[in-house]
Amino acid sequence: MAVLAGGQTMNDPAPPPHNRLWQFVDRTASAPTRAQRGSLRRALPGAWSLAACAIAGLTMVPILAVALAAPLGGLAALATLAQTVLARYIVNTAALMALSGALAAMIGTGCAWLVSACAFPGRRFFAWTLVLPIAVPSYIAAYLYADLLGFGGPVHEALSLATGGDVALPQIRSLPGAAIILALVLYPYIYLLARAAFESQSPSQFCAARSLGAGPWRAFWQVALPSARPAIAGGLALVLMEVLADFGVAEYFAIPTFSTGIFRSWLAMGDRQAAMGLAAIMLAFVVALVALESATRRGRTFSRDGLGAGRSAGPLVRLGAAGKALAVLACLVPLALGFVVPALYLGVLALGDAGAAGARDLWSYARASLVLGAAAGALCCGSALILAFARMRARGKSLPIVIRLATLGYALPGALLAVGLLAPLGALDQSLTRTLRDTAGYSGGLILTGTSLVLVYALSVRFLTVAYNSVEGGMARIGPTLDAAARSLGAAPARVLLQIYTPLLRPSLLAALALVAIDTLRELPATLILRPFNLETLATRTYRLASDERLAEASLPALIMLGAGLVPVLLLTRSGAPPTRRSLTKESAKTVSPASH
Repeated sequence: MAVLAGGQTMNDPAPPPHNRLWQFVDRTASAPTRAQRGSLRRALPGAWSLAACAIAGLTMVPILAVALAAPLGGLAALATLAQTVLARYIVNTAALMALSGALAAMIGTGCAWLVSACAFPGRRFFAWTLVLPIAVPSYIAAYLYADLLGFGGPVHEALSLATGGDVALPQIRSLPGAAIILALVLYPYIYLLARAAFESQSPSQFCAARSLGAGPWRAFWQVALPSARPAIAGGLALVLMEVLADFGVAEYFAIPTFSTGIFRSWLAMGDRQAAMGLAAIMLAFVVALVALESATRRGRTFSRDGLGAGRSAGPLVRLGAAGKALAVLACLVPLALGFVVPALYLGVLALGDAGAAGARDLWSYARASLVLGAAAGALCCGSALILAFARMRARGKSLPIVIRLATLGYALPGALLAVGLLAPLGALDQSLTRTLRDTAGYSGGLILTGTSLVLVYALSVRFLTVAYNSVEGGMARIGPTLDAAARSLGAAPARVLLQIYTPLLRPSLLAALALVAIDTLRELPATLILRPFNLETLATRTYRLASDERLAEASLPALIMLGAGLVPVLLLTRSGAPPTRRSLTKESAKTVSPASH
């Protein structure tokens, strides 16, 4: 039997746990090494990652609420809807998306090819002015064209006077009429992306096809168009998102769609379960469109073996006199119908007596819109700054996914977002009010519901992507050496963010604040559902006056919104970069986001 120091043998039992020497040996054996502690720290999320996760969690509230609506009681409501109006909602929404998307793809792709590959008078002018229709909110265009082309309108009276009899015009307040109006104001999404794709293509492939005997049309169809197809599909996905989110056009033209169905179920009928069930189906459409947009961006490639068509020495397609005239006409018609006619008609109405009467209390509506825009913009800018800084410091692959979830708000229709927020916030508000009554003797009503706080929250969720893309683009232009130098001097990350990045990002933050404020100014369905009873914005004021057939009085606030929508368009034209959503793809333009329709 071996004898150890102190007379202990190998067969003796281990020392008791209270022995100090044994406890020291046990701690030493189990303590992690310095390398292990470093690995542990790297494995745990930092404070900035946790802050980004918290922001993503808050933005995911409406999505989770809608996704859980069907399992938690929405199935019964959907079964009832399936026996009445659900089929009509699905057919009308799908038909509106198909017609609008097809027409917008034809206009956007055709105009993009003409200004990229053909030489004709006014080509440079049309290259940037074809973007202008995106500044016109779709519901304002619907109000104007319904007034222009309706019975007794200016066009009907002029034609009747010219022909000496009553002229029957096509019914503009119909599903095809709505599809045409939506296509006229949404085609710039496809135009911008398609034009960028065409101009980035090498002309050698197109010229090789022409040298082998292919005509201009065949070379375009078999060479240029397939290369630009991912970009066109991405722009089409954005158009379909906007059509799905549309409320103003469908409501004014009395077309039952998911947006109008949610609005009526919640506010008109008071059926929360039916509204949540419709929102759940609508969310499935949104998920499909987001997946389509993401897939098109993954497949987007560009030719790099030569100069793009837009920078080549000469045009790829030489047009004759008739071809040049047709090219000018093809570019002029969508520009005139999508922007010039609505802007001029609004101006004429605003200059009349009724337009002047609509100026009463205009400042109060504008002030409410500005306050909402400033509050939502400040919240979006702060959240975007945290997200961008957290992503810059993150080394793992999980945080980009979290940020992607946080910036999904661009894809959520306003009606879906509002309904998805009201249900969980209503439950939270009731619980909070009940607690305050029991503990503090509170005797008032609900604290959050019916206040501007919920509306600001919803608008911030919807337009956070606008701010994030602007801030993230500005942060990408700041070299890493400043951060490394500050950290080497012992500066904490919060101090680095406040004293280094924030001053350098001031232009991006101001641009983000302005863009969010403009989108907030024009947002209609979420504002209609969530606003307090005593709050009226320019968008809701225009909607109510136009719904009462008082379009002349609505012309001035509508003209202000149209002018505000020109700001992102001018920024986009100045930057010369197409929006890549998020564009909102929303991966969207770093300096501008598409207008909210």
